[in-house]
Amino acid sequence: QVQLVESGGGSVQAGGSLRLSCTLSGYSYRRFCMGWFRQAPGKEREGVAAIDRDGGTTYAHFALGRFTISNAAYSLVLQMNSVVPEDTAIYYCAAKSTVACPRSLLPEQYDYWGQGTQVTVSS
Repeated sequence: QVQLVESGGGSVQAGGSLRLSCTLSGYSYRRFCMGWFRQAPGKEREGVAAIDRDGGTTYAHFALGRFTISNAAYSLVLQMNSVVPEDTAIYYCAAKSTVACPRSLLPEQYDYWGQGTQVTVSS
């Protein structure tokens, strides 16, 4: 069974940095397309960044130049720099086992989800 566990969330001041990690239990990331998503109170879940098996990446417009997605064999990372209060949300990692990996930012295209980690940015 695929299990994803996020860590690294917390509180940070605007302009600061935070590093989120996602551990995939029992499987290598080489088998999956992976992504980071977030959901703020009262808003829909939205894609932040996605990565394919070869390290190719896609970013949401708000993440470009500030966030970096990367993966190792068993860990997915989201490095968040220059955060702003609008980045406050629960952050989720997600995985999809598929032959093709379009690096989608659409939540409905992912099969497995972690429980989320809270990120709070104060001004």
